[in-house]
Amino acid sequence: MPSEENKLLPLRQVPAAELAKLAPPRQLIKTEDDVHAWKHTRGYQDYGLFLRRLSESVVGHVLPWSSPTSHPAVEATLRLLSALDRWIDEIPPLPTPQRFGNLAFRTWGKRLEDQCDALLASLLPHEFHPAIPHVSPYLLTSFGSFTRMDYGTGHETSFALFLLCLALIRFYDPEPAVERELVLTVFVRYLRLCWRLQDVYKLEPAGSHGVWGLDDYSFLGYIFGSAQLRDQTEIPVSAVLRPPLPPTNLYFLSISRIHEVKYGPFHEHSSQLYSIATGVQYWHKVHSGLFKMYEAEVLSKRVVVQHLPLGGLIEWDAPEAPPAGSSPAEAAERPATPPTPTQSPRALPGAATAAMAPPAPPPLDVRTVAPTVGGPFAQHHPAGLGVAAGPRTAAALRQGGPLVGGALVLGPTANTSLRPVSRGPSSSSANVPPHHPRPGLS
Repeated sequence: MPSEENKLLPLRQVPAAELAKLAPPRQLIKTEDDVHAWKHTRGYQDYGLFLRRLSESVVGHVLPWSSPTSHPAVEATLRLLSALDRWIDEIPPLPTPQRFGNLAFRTWGKRLEDQCDALLASLLPHEFHPAIPHVSPYLLTSFGSFTRMDYGTGHETSFALFLLCLALIRFYDPEPAVERELVLTVFVRYLRLCWRLQDVYKLEPAGSHGVWGLDDYSFLGYIFGSAQLRDQTEIPVSAVLRPPLPPTNLYFLSISRIHEVKYGPFHEHSSQLYSIATGVQYWHKVHSGLFKMYEAEVLSKRVVVQHLPLGGLIEWDAPEAPPAGSSPAEAAERPATPPTPTQSPRALPGAATAAMAPPAPPPLDVRTVAPTVGGPFAQHHPAGLGVAAGPRTAAALRQGGPLVGGALVLGPTANTSLRPVSRGPSSSSANVPPHHPRPGLS
């Protein structure tokens, strides 16, 4: 399947002269209506395009990555992450009895809060210093909550937004070679730093769905890793069931991390990933399904995105919320307000849940071609359309069903289509239980 980099729109640029006119980002999402509004904003569209560009840049490339060209901005970012890593050695964990959340993590976080502006001043050339108030909130929330002493997909998203902000002001040039570096060197280094923070300070998973979640801590590694594997056919999706896995892509790297921190049969502690491995045949379907799952299970969840700083560079230009008490039918009858000459049209993802009314106007895609399923996170490979998000991902991928929104029940009462048919042998080395096909899922 050919690369689609040339079909992606360029990332917009925010000139340095405009930074003084922007308000610093702050937490703007308080209600479900705010979540719906956030998905209408230019910032949301920019983020979707940015993730798509990052994913396309790594298709067919493997780890460990060695760039043939030196990129000073990337090297400076790696030095910043290495400095934060050294702080862990300088702030050892305290001998406390808690199972989760060593209090020394708050000391590490306090140092980051105190030195954040200085770190960014050393990272950015002088002409970019007016952007520091706009990017520092994202860096501060990229490594976990210093109050709750936990880490989750919202903190990972904050780091991705941090990278997006620096690309918008052109500290990073949004071209494939640099975007590839951001994934295969910067994001990998960030993941390893976060894994060390989790291990040393015993950080609790933030909002974990347990066995029914994709991963206790992160998500983007699976999206980027499946992009690396998307167009090849030598490595099947089911290869993840045969550890040890070579660290040649972020998908394998993320699953190897699970094997380091969890014990027991893989199909029991990671049923979502197991179901994908046994039920989805092609990597491009895995990749498109994970994009939609990320949109539904992370970006559409108020408990996750309410902690994200928004506004400023991540533009919050949401339309006014519908009047309180209006029904979806009444909202649907109201005509959509056309964009003004100074307001760029925005793509509205087609994966809105039933609880998120009113329906969005027809979507505009981040590509130059019109999609079948809209939104900045939609994938448009012919065989990859109509994949589900949430707990029914693998089943709907096999059936080719429509996108399932984010209003699904997670946890012990979740849909049982991902539960293994057999618990399998009790030995922890048995990762593949006996498989009996169900009607409609073969």
